[in-house]
Amino acid sequence: MNDDHDAAGAMRFIFEAGVLKRAARTGWWFAGIKHPESIAEHSFRTALIGMMLAAMEGADPARVSMLCVLHDTQETRITDIPHIAKRYLTAAPNTTVTADQVAACPPEVADLINTAVAEYEAGETPEAIVAHDADKLECLVQAVEYRHQGIDNVQRWIDSSRAALKTTSAHRLANAALTGQPLAWLTPPPPA
Repeated sequence: MNDDHDAAGAMRFIFEAGVLKRAARTGWWFAGIKHPESIAEHSFRTALIGMMLAAMEGADPARVSMLCVLHDTQETRITDIPHIAKRYLTAAPNTTVTADQVAACPPEVADLINTAVAEYEAGETPEAIVAHDADKLECLVQAVEYRHQGIDNVQRWIDSSRAALKTTSAHRLANAALTGQPLAWLTPPPPA
């Protein structure tokens, strides 16, 4: 393959990933949130949380962030299917969707992305475990923020997200989220 063809294939995936900036997280509609965050917004904060959790848990922060960034890229093709819909629908495995998404990418790019998504989906490495916790913790944090904005129908998201956490650090951060104030960062801490 020539370099222009490889670049065009990579750009196809980049353009496709851009759709996630416009695609809403649909589960929040059940809580009455008319304009929930986008999948890309969720993935950004999941990557940030993942990096922090990795540092706290002794995992590789860069690897965890990459897994987090890629964990929902398949939703450009299969959408954000709410949990209730999963009772009735069977979607292709995320690894299959990803392989199709990156098929035209340069082989080294396709291998990198396919391997990362497979690792996340298997959920066995310390990095994948932390990345899964970051995903659940981001949902919990978002629910706490929505609750502080007056949406009171989010407890089921808090409970299910908290129950899914595996690492000690994720539980500690969840406790801090549940007892904290989302806008506390606006007030500087007292001098040491």
